[in-house]
Amino acid sequence: MRIGLIGTGRIGSFHAAALARQADAGSLLLADADPARAARLADRLGATAAPTVQQVFTWGVDALVVSCATEGHAELVVRAVRGGLPVFCEKPIAPDLDRTLAVLREVAAVGGELQLGFMRRFDAGYGTARELVRSGALGRLHTVRTTTADPAPPAAAYLATSGGLYRDCLVHDFDMVRWVTGHEVAAVYATGSDAGPSRFRETDDIDTGAAVLTLDDGTLVSSTGTRCNGAGYDVRMELAGELDQVSTGLDDRTPIASTEPHGPPPASKPWSGFLERFGPAYEAELLAFVRLVRGEGPNPCNGAEALAALRVAEACELSRRERRVVRLEELPDL
Repeated sequence: MRIGLIGTGRIGSFHAAALARQADAGSLLLADADPARAARLADRLGATAAPTVQQVFTWGVDALVVSCATEGHAELVVRAVRGGLPVFCEKPIAPDLDRTLAVLREVAAVGGELQLGFMRRFDAGYGTARELVRSGALGRLHTVRTTTADPAPPAAAYLATSGGLYRDCLVHDFDMVRWVTGHEVAAVYATGSDAGPSRFRETDDIDTGAAVLTLDDGTLVSSTGTRCNGAGYDVRMELAGELDQVSTGLDDRTPIASTEPHGPPPASKPWSGFLERFGPAYEAELLAFVRLVRGEGPNPCNGAEALAALRVAEACELSRRERRVVRLEELPDL
């Protein structure tokens, strides 16, 4: 088997290294808008570098990993599925909801296989939380709290094309709310602040956001996020039921200090970022893709699943801008 990977930046390099470590993945063909960058990575991993993206398709591969800049995702996904290739694509599929829907309709029309990169589905803590909720161990779930906090803001150039805090960052929390609880988001109310670095105001984005989600069974969810958490990278989910409550992401590296006299000590080595925190999960999702390509496992996160999380993020952005509750039924769907 030969897997093509397009986009050898930070996340693409991580994915390529993960695939190179998997014997079942076969050989790798790498390409990038910067051919020299792809060549350097290929040399390091013992892979092959294609001089252009076009040659990934003409030389022939059995599957494709799309990890380039967001604006290139849609075209590559459509081209691959039209050619009968299974595709793993980093989120988002496209920069906005309308173009995402267009791509997914194309995938469905040709019967293509598309897996989206929502790596938290492969994190051990979230998996255990899902099992506890689904087994009834927590009793009736009444409250969920999620947080995603980055240690430092990204560059202005990234913000300009990121889609904003809800679509780029908290979309992972929205995916986990659905995946862990087994329920859909019915309505949202969201707000945000751009009081931090000026780059957020200049790109019409927010550095800190909060949303209240109401699930279809009445469970209430509060989701908060920020790009300015100097203590470190903090991703947690708390689930409270009538019988018990649990938390993911709470360990000796969680960047939060207790003010209680007998509370746990501050983390001596806080998480530095998402690649460190979710490294094993990233590895596992690529292994799941290899199994999918080989016909040995199901698709763990198809286009419809990714769309559901994106629609929540879109509803939050609409709510923030219009300062009102937004019901998910207001947004277009497949």
